[in-house]
Amino acid sequence: MSAPRRLLILGSTGSIGTQALDIVGRSPDLELVGLSAERSWEPLVEQAIAHGVDRIALADADAAARAGEAWTDGEVLVGAEGLVRLVLETQPDLVLNALVGSAGLGPTVATLGEGIDLALANKESLVVGGELVMQLAEATGAQLLPVDSEHSALHQLLAGEHPAAVDRLVLTASGGPFRGRTRADLEHVTVEEALAHPTWAMGGKISIDSATLMNKGLEVIEAHHLFGTPYDRIDVVVHPQSIIHALINLSDGATLAHLGHPDMRVPIAYALHHPERMDLPVAPLDLAELGALTFEHVDHDAFPCLRLAREAAIEGGTAPCVLNAANEVAVHAFLSGRLGFLGIPEVIERTLDEVGAAPIRAFETLYEADREARDVAGGLVTAA
Repeated sequence: MSAPRRLLILGSTGSIGTQALDIVGRSPDLELVGLSAERSWEPLVEQAIAHGVDRIALADADAAARAGEAWTDGEVLVGAEGLVRLVLETQPDLVLNALVGSAGLGPTVATLGEGIDLALANKESLVVGGELVMQLAEATGAQLLPVDSEHSALHQLLAGEHPAAVDRLVLTASGGPFRGRTRADLEHVTVEEALAHPTWAMGGKISIDSATLMNKGLEVIEAHHLFGTPYDRIDVVVHPQSIIHALINLSDGATLAHLGHPDMRVPIAYALHHPERMDLPVAPLDLAELGALTFEHVDHDAFPCLRLAREAAIEGGTAPCVLNAANEVAVHAFLSGRLGFLGIPEVIERTLDEVGAAPIRAFETLYEADREARDVAGGLVTAA
């Protein structure tokens, strides 16, 4: 019997990370070698003890210090450097990057740079540095497996097709908690309303991105880099039931769809076990019980973030990086009550106008654009 595959999970206390640990618990062929979190040190230490892990990392220095005082049976690494050390020193065969935001880019680069296979749930890695990230994966031969349900679906749909036979990729969007509302209806929505996603249980930032449809804009950029598909051949359709995760249109007129109940353990397990599949306690679809699947066009007036993401993507260079940074600042401001819901796309658009786009020459170019965009967006939030 072959040795278990060594797995490192970054972002293990979040929604994706905790579901990944459920998969690990069902998988004797996976050996957990490290865990990380941003600042949730208590659940991280509990996870480490439960899974026999002796090395963890926390991005927040205060949280890392408290973890080190409370847990003396292992090593606690600190900050962005600690995340990279965790990748390099635990010698994993596979890294699951489930970090939220642009903080995931450094560990993605470290993983692929070492030729380690990457299960990617951190879409910002590709939004911010997609061109360089994909070049790095190609140069080292590391395998990059998407964990987003839509991109996992596309990965499976495209596996048996010649690229020339694929006309279009179609991502589905649930529409979020505000589907059907007009722009005027969104003027005074609350944080609690925005967090109440109708289909998926997700973290705060991702839930707000879903409510604004920025999440789908980021996924369009991600799909472009993962599958090498031009932006004018990537569509988005609203599908409230979240049963169809993605579709591909083929040159002979056929359309293939990937269907399944909305359960993130399915794409997580697919990425962690690829090319094998594992048994999961997920009910098979009963189409007669479902009765009907419905679809709608995106309302770009009410949800301009999807348009902003597509425009930044087409502009290229550092524009997607600026978009992502401004979005993170604006979403944080909304969650903390310092910005209205409609202020999110306004801050993003004004930041893009003010910062502009520059050619990407190295990863440092991206870090500089990220810093500048955050400064500008922060100023716009303060002035709002």
